[in-house]
Amino acid sequence: MNHSSPVRILLIADTHLGFDLPFRPRVQRRRRGTDFFDNYERALQPAFDRDVDLVIHGGDVFFRSKVPMTLVEMAMKPLIRVAEGGVPVYIVPGNHERSRIPLHLWTAHPKLHIFDRPKTFLCAVGNTSIALSGFPYARRIRDTFHDLIEQTGVREITADAHFLCVHQVVEGAQVGTINYTFRAGQDIIRGRDIPRGFVAVLAGHIHRGQILTQDLNHLPLAAPVIYPGSIERTSFAERHEEKGYVILQLGRAACPEARLTEISFVSLPTRPMVVITLEVERLSAGDVEGWLRERFSELDPNSVVQIKPLGSVSENTLQVLSAPNLRSIAPTSMNVSLAFASRQREGSKM
Repeated sequence: MNHSSPVRILLIADTHLGFDLPFRPRVQRRRRGTDFFDNYERALQPAFDRDVDLVIHGGDVFFRSKVPMTLVEMAMKPLIRVAEGGVPVYIVPGNHERSRIPLHLWTAHPKLHIFDRPKTFLCAVGNTSIALSGFPYARRIRDTFHDLIEQTGVREITADAHFLCVHQVVEGAQVGTINYTFRAGQDIIRGRDIPRGFVAVLAGHIHRGQILTQDLNHLPLAAPVIYPGSIERTSFAERHEEKGYVILQLGRAACPEARLTEISFVSLPTRPMVVITLEVERLSAGDVEGWLRERFSELDPNSVVQIKPLGSVSENTLQVLSAPNLRSIAPTSMNVSLAFASRQREGSKM
């Protein structure tokens, strides 16, 4: 890139690689795991093309805290490819990376950096110096937030722009179909506790892309909190959410200090997620199968479908709703699961 131009930062988070991607599947069906890896590659494409100057992964690279080494290698190879292309990569370990995933094995690469403890990385892009401070996911963050920031050593470092990189919940963040808002709790950072001096807080952990600029009392934050969100939908609570990543542009714009001049959300393709409500008491077991066939025919064949039976479910209807039978009547390109009420029999994913 021409480094006389503004600095461009690629921010991704919550890639959840390995989701629905068993290496020894007991049932042959369409898996969603490839959707996550496909979007992972798409999100990193600006870095492959060297259209950005650095990449920050906001955490939860993986879908859980214990994964096979084969999956770790699959996930890290694209990041190594980015680093070998000359674009530095910075990873904030999320709650899914705090356990047995040996990310440190990849720190030997000079352009791949991991916030394995509170620290500040200093990098230069052209004539702009950038300090990236951060720490791994921390529980009960409300009581330790200021101490963790101090432990990064950020106050001892001079740079044109300082960013805070975290995998945490900040009050005011929203999730779900009912726009649940995080307000209070030991795992939630208060807006007023965000210190001055940072250009922005670059964050993972919240799956909906959003930018927080005010606290719960509508007072301005010392720095905006930017969540790119997850790259794919991990639950039906996210079915209406757009997924993607963020490109930040940092420039001086006639000012002596560097500041954000542009924040762009880039959408990624996602398969439709559909909830089908099935009123089982109005249909016989024989009618349920025909009714479902008709509903499936009306949907995009690539849909991810959740069937929610309402009412008391007979044994005959349960057989119709069994995973093998649903696979036989739904298009092979669909993913179908059941979501029973809490007092009913638990459904299993196809």
